[in-house]
This record gives sequence, structure tokens and C-alpha cells, in this order.
Amino acid sequence: MAFLEERRLPLDEIEASALADEIFANPPEIGHLTISNALQWRLQYSQVIEKAGSVVGIEKLR
Repeated sequence: MAFLEERRLPLDEIEASALADEIFANPPEIGHLTISNALQWRLQYSQVIEKAGSVVGIEKLR
């Protein structure tokens, strides 16, 4: 859990414990990469920004 806490994942203590248990039960293979939470958010928001102005409810700000 300390490893997960150091990465500042948006998890409460119960979720962190469950994730730690899952990682120990099914460890990932060495060499797999992930992207940071910040990059995930930027990628998700970039999709919304692309739709701005062409989808009802998503406005393009200038």
C-alpha cells in the first residue's frame, strides 16, 4: 500500500488495500508500461475539447 500511496493514486484506504491484494495475487509481468494519471486526464479531456462546439452541451471557450 505504501507504494500505491507514494504514487498518489486517487484511492481511499479500502480501495488501496484491495488493489494491493490484487497486485500481489496477480503480479504484472516485468516490462509493462502505464501512463500517469495526469496524462490519462489530458488524453480524456483532449477528446472532449475536440468535440467542443459540435456536440450539444459541450461549448468551445475562447
